[in-house]
Amino acid sequence: MRYLLPLVTGAALVAGLASPAQAAPASNEWTADVSGRSASWGGSPRLGLVELGSHRLARPANAVAAVVTGDGVVDVRGLRPDGQWTEWLEAPATLPVTTSTVETRLVLSSGKAKKVQLSAGQVPAGPSADDVTAAAAGRSYRVYATREGLVGGTTANGHVIRSRDHFVALPSRRGLAGRNSGNYSVQVCASNGRCEWAPVWDVGPWNTKDDYWNPSATREMWKDLPQGKPQAQAAYENNYNGGKDQFGREVANPAGIDLADGTFWDGLKLTNNAWVTVTYLWTGSGPVGTVRTAAANGTVNVRGGASSSSAQVGLAANYAQVRVTCQLTGESVSGTQGTSNVWYRIASGKHVAKAYVAGVSGATAC
Repeated sequence: MRYLLPLVTGAALVAGLASPAQAAPASNEWTADVSGRSASWGGSPRLGLVELGSHRLARPANAVAAVVTGDGVVDVRGLRPDGQWTEWLEAPATLPVTTSTVETRLVLSSGKAKKVQLSAGQVPAGPSADDVTAAAAGRSYRVYATREGLVGGTTANGHVIRSRDHFVALPSRRGLAGRNSGNYSVQVCASNGRCEWAPVWDVGPWNTKDDYWNPSATREMWKDLPQGKPQAQAAYENNYNGGKDQFGREVANPAGIDLADGTFWDGLKLTNNAWVTVTYLWTGSGPVGTVRTAAANGTVNVRGGASSSSAQVGLAANYAQVRVTCQLTGESVSGTQGTSNVWYRIASGKHVAKAYVAGVSGATAC
């Protein structure tokens, strides 16, 4: 469990200029439409998120600047050629791709903002955090996992934590998915062979600017640490930063990921905090799909083979994205996406029924 300040939920009105129903024309200078919008407050330290939506550029660009009148900063991300998003970067930012579509969100720390003015242009390319050539599945590291708990609290993206919930927290909002979204998801595997696919819905443990899965050239803080080593782990094991985290707190465990209770107990069958292997799926490439269940807090069984009689070897949470290695024919199953005998292999020895996965395109036969 994280060491947290009290969670506060609520909404802060953000005054703006135009109606959200009006579609903005393609342009490289624009004012974000934030009139009448409310911020989702949560996480610790407390922050408020106002999703500003996507914007089409008149000319492709790789750099975005923002001016906020009032409180807050702006996160920006760009649409990659494969239809997925880059990580969020705090503006002014140089994106790892040149793109014609960007998305922004306002991040509040206390008060309100009156307006947000944005501009996009082209600058010399910088180091990229979006190198997806190394492995189709994405970057993978062994880190220490703790159970988040905090049922009834609110995550950094505004999600109210349920009993036996299914999501994870990472110590950087660069990989923070929106509420009821899984475009930043992880595959977490325990030493017992079980895995869960879950969306990233909170920020922590310990730090908020430690995207340790990225190389030092693009890592936001702690650039002298090895890629894949969380700052909390270095502080706990090596007395890095005097054994303290970003906020000056004494680090009591080496955690690099927090797991919601359902992910911890039901997905991985853990009983104590443990070392796990985490794959940061948005750093990968290839066909991708989104798990959809009838229940908001639902999960889909991950099977050892292409049938419901095969051993259950994990879970995939509602809204989680999965990388599809290949597809094969198996037992016919009915689910939220209709009836199908197609199954997707999402890792070695791990399969989910197509009947519960939306949006997969281009999967090849196993």
